[in-house]
Amino acid sequence: MNKITKSMYGLRYFDEIAQNDTVIHKLNPLVKLLASYFYILTAVSFNKYEIVALIPLAIYPSIVFNLGDIKVIPVLKRSLLVLPLIMLVGISNPILDKEAVVIFENMIVSRGILSYISLIIKSTLSVMCGMLLIATTSVDDIAKALGSLHVPKIFIMVFLLTYRYTYVLIEEFSTISTSYFLRAPGQKGIHHNLWGSLLGQLLMRTYDRAQSIYSAMCLRGYQGEYYTAKNIFRINDYVYLILCVVFLLLVRFYNVPVILGNIMTGAF
Repeated sequence: MNKITKSMYGLRYFDEIAQNDTVIHKLNPLVKLLASYFYILTAVSFNKYEIVALIPLAIYPSIVFNLGDIKVIPVLKRSLLVLPLIMLVGISNPILDKEAVVIFENMIVSRGILSYISLIIKSTLSVMCGMLLIATTSVDDIAKALGSLHVPKIFIMVFLLTYRYTYVLIEEFSTISTSYFLRAPGQKGIHHNLWGSLLGQLLMRTYDRAQSIYSAMCLRGYQGEYYTAKNIFRINDYVYLILCVVFLLLVRFYNVPVILGNIMTGAF
């Protein structure tokens, strides 16, 4: 199985687990979208040198993993794919910000290292939250939630069609690459002389496939508009959103680990 096929199955994995029947999956998609938005907003709002106060934010993903019956490893692996990019973006922090600061009484580090670690934690938690949203909410339900927020329908339609076309593109490229490697079993990678022709072939195949999909949509009544059903809130939705907001406010405005540490050591 080549890397492209693995990527395709990776995308399919999230679509499949988004159809699960758990407490989290049954929640209103708008509630899950808002909870994820508030979570990411809270994570990025912390001071750039803050590390300890970010630790309680790991509680929210842990709860979603458990209530949604989601395997940790697949989501974590995909969340860590952006880690090299995050590390590259913040690599200059330790170099530019060399002011020393004392932590844990005897340990001295630079502020740049603290901001670097904080950036990695914030970004990883934010990406994981987005992954969990996709793992517990189908793309159609996310589009439905966006419609409830009065996002322009054209943007929702572009989002949906882009997502669908990505599948078509990956599937067609997987077919082309598999055919190529069956004809050249001993070769590593596609020879550069064939890149142009294969790219043109990929474009024509995906265009033809997308046109067939569009024709099927029109036969089923599509007229250029995206219609969504009205979001109905239940008591579980209100409770979940309120608990999430209260938790995030508590974590944001109170340094929970420090408070718990003081209580345990009798500092209060």
